[in-house]
Amino acid sequence: MHCPFVFLCYTKHIFPFSCRCKFGTSYCSVMGYKSTSMHCVLRCLCFMLLHFFSAAQDEDLRSCRTAPCDLVFILDGSWSVEDVNFEIVKRWLVNITTSFNVGQRFTQVGVVQYSDSPHLEIPLGKHSTNRDLIKAMESIEYRGGNTNTGAAIEFATDRLFGLSERASVSRIAVVLTDGKSQDEVLKAAEAARKKGVILFAIGVGPETEKDELRDIANKPFSTYVFSVEDYKAISRIRQVIRQKLCEETVCPARIPIDSRDEKGFDILLHLNLAKKAKNTQGTFYGSKAYQVTSRVDLSEATRNLFPDGLPPSYVFVATLRYKGSLAEEEWDLWRVQTRDGKPQMAVTLNGFDHTVMFTTTSKAPNGIQTVTFSQQTAKLFDEKWHQLRLLVTEEDVTLYVDDLEIETLSLEPPVGIFINGKTQVGKYVRKETTVPFEIQKLRIYCDPEQNNRETACEIPGVCSDRVEPTPEPCVCPPGPPGQPGMKVSFFFCLFPHSLCLLSFLLLIMGWYPCQKGTAGDLGQRGQEGQVGRPGQPGQSGQPGPRGLRGDMGPPGPPGPEGRYVRLSAMSDNHIRQICRELLQAELPLLILSNQQSSCTRCQSQPGSPGPPGPMGPQGLRGLPGLSGSRGLPGHPGRPGYPGINGLKGEPGFKGEKGSPGRVMIGDHGPPGPPGPMGPEGHGKPGTPGKPGPPGQNGPEGKSGNPGIPGEPGVCDPSMCYGGMMRRDSYSKGPNY
Repeated sequence: MHCPFVFLCYTKHIFPFSCRCKFGTSYCSVMGYKSTSMHCVLRCLCFMLLHFFSAAQDEDLRSCRTAPCDLVFILDGSWSVEDVNFEIVKRWLVNITTSFNVGQRFTQVGVVQYSDSPHLEIPLGKHSTNRDLIKAMESIEYRGGNTNTGAAIEFATDRLFGLSERASVSRIAVVLTDGKSQDEVLKAAEAARKKGVILFAIGVGPETEKDELRDIANKPFSTYVFSVEDYKAISRIRQVIRQKLCEETVCPARIPIDSRDEKGFDILLHLNLAKKAKNTQGTFYGSKAYQVTSRVDLSEATRNLFPDGLPPSYVFVATLRYKGSLAEEEWDLWRVQTRDGKPQMAVTLNGFDHTVMFTTTSKAPNGIQTVTFSQQTAKLFDEKWHQLRLLVTEEDVTLYVDDLEIETLSLEPPVGIFINGKTQVGKYVRKETTVPFEIQKLRIYCDPEQNNRETACEIPGVCSDRVEPTPEPCVCPPGPPGQPGMKVSFFFCLFPHSLCLLSFLLLIMGWYPCQKGTAGDLGQRGQEGQVGRPGQPGQSGQPGPRGLRGDMGPPGPPGPEGRYVRLSAMSDNHIRQICRELLQAELPLLILSNQQSSCTRCQSQPGSPGPPGPMGPQGLRGLPGLSGSRGLPGHPGRPGYPGINGLKGEPGFKGEKGSPGRVMIGDHGPPGPPGPMGPEGHGKPGTPGKPGPPGQNGPEGKSGNPGIPGEPGVCDPSMCYGGMMRRDSYSKGPNY
């Protein structure tokens, strides 16, 4: 066999395998044994395909680590930061970026340090591995200087994001500062947002200004602005920043809720349930829900629903109702499966045991973990509308039913999900059959704080402790037939003009004198109109100040002269016309004032219901009511479970150099030796010194022999100077 190529095959999950071909021969080495056959080459090809399949499978594993984005950190390097704190910031950067895969297909990280001017420390896309990126971050040197934050934001927008070739990925900038900027930040931040840059602002210490952080960051400020007391405290928000960065990459969709938009996934909207299922009445009149039958298949490719996986923490919310035998079945409200049908994530309702099970991914050999909620979950199976809510974090999961916290169970840290399978709603466990049930809401919110904002007020009677309770549906049956009308007396025939006044008086008293007419045919019962959900009545506002009195206008022209009309001169038709107009104008107001809103009163009203009236135009929005009084404090919560022992902390930082000690003046040292004689001075002879004390008499010497008489001597000038200028022993020597 001739084959000019070399196979190098291996599988990391099975065993090492190598296959080589040379010209004229082939041999295969499996676990140390060699063979020469065509089967070996085929076996090599098989294992190569298995390896490629495994690599393709790994590429379908999605989480925050694999979500692509351009991430730039803009770090304050001014003098106020100090070198010790800057080292803390560098370690914080390393800890955050290790949560993401670094590379061209994943996250690219850039770093800008700014003080007087911005300096590019790490360009976007320069490092393709986490190891190289960490090494580059650790080598950043603290610079020092003033604080020009606006220039740094503009620099990052133009020099980093502007030069990036990945236009379709998320662009995120994290600005870290510990003081007020010395230039304008709002204009630079708005220019960055116009180019699609998402800005986070982190203020460190008391010198930062909240307004300036808000000028930098995106809205809402509760999501994009953070403040800590010092640099050591930024380690406490590391996990929160990781969560927020992940939300920006894996949760691009937004769900409108009240006055804000929440990042998340509206699963019913993605499944196009409005076209697949029949509309039905929801938890209250006017709310829309869907009737799911066994003929509806609620399945969708996971790649279309969660293309980048799910964040590590999220909130799962479902409002549903199911009846009959389904209340005793075991079925998956929501599940995410792999390509071969194995569950990765699921919310399972078990009617046999009245339990709720939550399944998510895990590092365990089987790849999943399941926890079971069994406390106070029986009410979910009473065939009424309920809201089920799960707060999922990396450490635990908490179940809520109709805003009531049921139980918290621990979890192992989950891993990503494979997006090559499908996501399903309302399926029997381990089956592809759809269960019949009604559903109004099915959402996943990426922000775990939404668990504190989400309520179950859509469930009747739940919110009675906090706001106006949701009313139960009021269905009033038709009342009994009314009393037959009484005959008109002869008095009314003689005095037709008194009919109007007396009719009006009798109308006020509650009964209506009228001639008995012929019985009409029984009309068909009209359709029940939709009753709007009552809003919360606001309190009346304070009356405004009385306006100034205007100037009196000129008198108008005189009106025409009135005529006195005798009542007896009016015709019967004219009187009846006046009565008819009066009754038409006053009768609806009187009837409305006597109506009662409760179900008990409406059952006693006589008469059958009339046809539904047309829907009126939407009224103007009322003025906001005043804030209500503060409610009573809630009951103390149950004590929490003891937490697990924390990890050993990192070693402390090297202490700063101590201040120098106080300098004390020491004792004078001994006098130094006399210096060499200086040059001859020029000056006047000084005043003669005081005569010294006489010295002690020495011993009397012996008389010597007389010497030879010498020649007359000459006076040496130097000897004269030395005798005249006697120096102090502590004076300095000559200065040559």
